[in-house]
Amino acid sequence: MEVFIVSLNVAFYTLGCKVNQYETEAIMEIFQQRGYNVVNYNSVADIYIINTCTVTGRGDAKSRALVRKALKKNENAIIVLTGCYPQAFLDEAMSIPGVDIITGTDERAGIVELVENCMRDRRKIVKVNDIRKNHRFEKLSVLRNRDRTRAYIKIEDGCDLYCTYCIVPYARGPVRSRPYDEIMHEVKRLADEGFKEVVLTGIHISSYGRDIGDVSLLDVLKGINNIDGIYRIRLSSLEPRILTEEFIKEIASLDKLCRFFHISLQSGCDETLKRMHRRYTTDEYRKIVCNLRKYIPEVGVATDIMVGFPGETDKEFEESYMFVKAMGFSHMHVFQYSPRRGTKAYGYTGQVEKRIKEERSKKMIELAEEMKVEFNKRFLGKTMDVLYENVTKDGFNEGLTDNYIRVLIRSENTLKNEMYKTKLLSLKGLDMIGEIV
Repeated sequence: MEVFIVSLNVAFYTLGCKVNQYETEAIMEIFQQRGYNVVNYNSVADIYIINTCTVTGRGDAKSRALVRKALKKNENAIIVLTGCYPQAFLDEAMSIPGVDIITGTDERAGIVELVENCMRDRRKIVKVNDIRKNHRFEKLSVLRNRDRTRAYIKIEDGCDLYCTYCIVPYARGPVRSRPYDEIMHEVKRLADEGFKEVVLTGIHISSYGRDIGDVSLLDVLKGINNIDGIYRIRLSSLEPRILTEEFIKEIASLDKLCRFFHISLQSGCDETLKRMHRRYTTDEYRKIVCNLRKYIPEVGVATDIMVGFPGETDKEFEESYMFVKAMGFSHMHVFQYSPRRGTKAYGYTGQVEKRIKEERSKKMIELAEEMKVEFNKRFLGKTMDVLYENVTKDGFNEGLTDNYIRVLIRSENTLKNEMYKTKLLSLKGLDMIGEIV
């Protein structure tokens, strides 16, 4: 018996990173192609799909809360839990009341069939494979970037580094690279649709091509740089070790590559880095940042900093703080260590008290804001290209420079997806006020 699906409503909620957001949009399009109506997650729907994140315990708790929220909206709805949380912690996911379908981080293109089977048979479906044995890049494409001026492209999945705090390799499996030709085809299509900026994303894009053997991230960047209609190429987070002086010299010659690099640090203390099983020292990291600033003028450098990793003493935290301050990052994401069952650090002694983690986090966040303001001040009075993205609630057109300064201007017109030379006039909190010249 076939299931009539034309009038069924499906709602999506995405937790976590840009990769998850990309994958949700790809799954959403598959449902739309099959005749489903996509509605807001706050609406009454027939199907609720939660694409989960498990980097921290907070993400797990949010996933469970979203299941409860969906059931309050429609107790008879089909609830789908997919992504990193069930992949890493299947036992926990299976214990959540009301979930009808559980999938991991591969074979998401088949979720429609699973939903239809569940509707027909009204039986619980669990389809979570051993991701560590998966060496195939899952083909998911976004044909229509919803309400965006920047188009995200997933070029890679998985990570093989196994840092002691990180659950991601267990949730995402080994490195799998998207074929070069597929990437170029998607970028050309996006250029034809009028997108001016593409953002390359993945779980560990620095490892792109390692499993293929005859192509690298640099090859992808050079290929996209030659595509007409694309004006900007932006990278998601990079592993420091890819940024050799030779690599930096090569990318400095690419006129479309944004002068903004998010380089994961995690700690500015060498002893902490060793316990994290990071594969660089603070001295090596410093040289990378210095080379970026040497070969790429006005470059913005962003990073991630973790506080409260097991064994982090007051002295180690102070070392980390002073190193970060010396680096003068333009942006910094600060987060507290979250114990993840299954990782090596979960069993470490010297777990840091929550109160201390919160104090250290607050101090780092204050430093991050100070550094961002100092970076922005360097550009006061300068004229820069700004790609405008949307209109804020208080009526400003909002956009970004290539080195990731957020700029606000007053304009009678909506400038979405338009690029204008803009003079940066004054600071507005952590943003800049500008005017088109």
